[in-house]
Amino acid sequence: MDYQVFTLPNGIRLLHKPTTSLLSHACIIINAGSRDEMSGKDGLAHFIEHLLFKKTEKRSTSQILNRLELVGGDLNAYTTKEYTCIHASFLNPYLERAIELFQDLVFHSVFPQDEMEKEKGVILDEIASYQDQPEEAIQDDFEDILFANHELGRNILGTNDTVNTLQRPDILHFLSKSYNTHEIVIGVLGNYDFKKLCKIFTKIYSAIPENNVILNRKPIAQYQAIEKTVQKSIGQTHTVIGNRAYSIHHEHKTGLLLLNNLLGGTGMSSKLNLQIREKHGIAYTIESNYTAFSDTGIFSVYFGTDEEKSAKALSLVHKELKKLRDNKLSGIALHQAKQKFTGLIALGEENRIGLIISMTKSLTDYGKADTLDEIYAKANAVTADQILEIANEVFEPSKLTTLVFEPSE
Repeated sequence: MDYQVFTLPNGIRLLHKPTTSLLSHACIIINAGSRDEMSGKDGLAHFIEHLLFKKTEKRSTSQILNRLELVGGDLNAYTTKEYTCIHASFLNPYLERAIELFQDLVFHSVFPQDEMEKEKGVILDEIASYQDQPEEAIQDDFEDILFANHELGRNILGTNDTVNTLQRPDILHFLSKSYNTHEIVIGVLGNYDFKKLCKIFTKIYSAIPENNVILNRKPIAQYQAIEKTVQKSIGQTHTVIGNRAYSIHHEHKTGLLLLNNLLGGTGMSSKLNLQIREKHGIAYTIESNYTAFSDTGIFSVYFGTDEEKSAKALSLVHKELKKLRDNKLSGIALHQAKQKFTGLIALGEENRIGLIISMTKSLTDYGKADTLDEIYAKANAVTADQILEIANEVFEPSKLTTLVFEPSE
C-alpha cells in the first residue's frame, strides 16, 4: 500500500500519499452534492461552495483568497452531483496553512447576506454562460431525461428561479443534514512524515463536533427511453445518445470504463473518432463518456455537426454500437484496448492534484484507494465475453435515449 490513513474520533479521515517533490497537493472531499438538495432548492450545494470562500468567523474574503496565493499557492473548488471538493497546490512548508484553511472554510463560514446576494448574481451569469454553450447544455437536458423527477437530473448550477430563492436557513439546513463528518476526507500528497502530519491534522480537526447524520438519497425509479428534438438558436446540430449505466460498485464498472475508452474516449484512435471524423469527416467533436454514481451511472455519446450531416452521423454511431453488441472483441483488439486504457491511467498519475483527488474520492466511496497495480489487475481481468455482455446491456437500442438540439428556422 502506497498511502496511509488516519481517522479522528469525529470520523474525519486523513489520507496521505508520500512523494519526494517540493510541491504538495491537498483536497477535502465532502460526500454531499446537488442530489442531496431539498426539493425546490436546486443549485444550493454549488451556491454553498461559492460562499465558502466569502467570509469565515476569522477571515474576510481577501484574507481567504490571499492565504495561499501570497505564498505562491493555488486554491479552488467544484461541486458534482454527489460531492463537494476544495483543493489546493502549494510549496511543502505551507501544508498546515492549507489544511487549516480547508477547516476554516468548511466549518466556520458565516454566509453573510450581502455576499449571498452578490454571489447569486455571479451564479446567474454562470447559468446564462452555460446556456450559451449547447454542447454543455445538452448534457444537462439529457441527464434530466435519464433521471426525470429525480435529484440526479437536476442542473448542478440550479435555475434562475431556484437560485434567487435561496436563503441562509437553507444553507444551514443543508450543512447540518449533509455534511457528515464520517463522510469527509482530507487528502494530502506531499513529502511529509506521516506521524507529524497526523499531529497537525489532529490539532486542526479534532475539535470539530461529530455529525453522523445519514444521507437519505432517493432511489432511482424506472427509466423509459425517448427520442426528443429541440429547436434552438444555434448554428450546428448537437446530439447526445445514451443510457443509464453501472454504479461505482457494479462488477462491470471497469469493463465499461475500458469499453467507453475504446469506443469514444480520450485520444484520436477511438472507434467513433476514426469512423465519423477521420473517415467520413462529418463531425469535429465526437466522444463517449461514462460517469458512475453511488447507485447508477450515465453512458453517453455526444457529437456536433452540420444539420444536413446529423442523420448520417447518428446512423454511423448506431452502426458502431451494433458492431460492439454483435461481435466479440478479438484477443488482439482486447489486448490493445487494455494497453491504451492502462497507459492513460498511468499518464493520469502525472496529474498530481487529480491523483490525490481521485484517491481521496476512492477512500470515500470504497474505504480504500487502489494502487496502480490493483487498477491494472482489474483492467486485465476483463474478458471479451464481459465486454460483449456490457455492450448488449448498455447499448441495447430500446434503452437508448436520443436528444437533439437543432437550429431553428
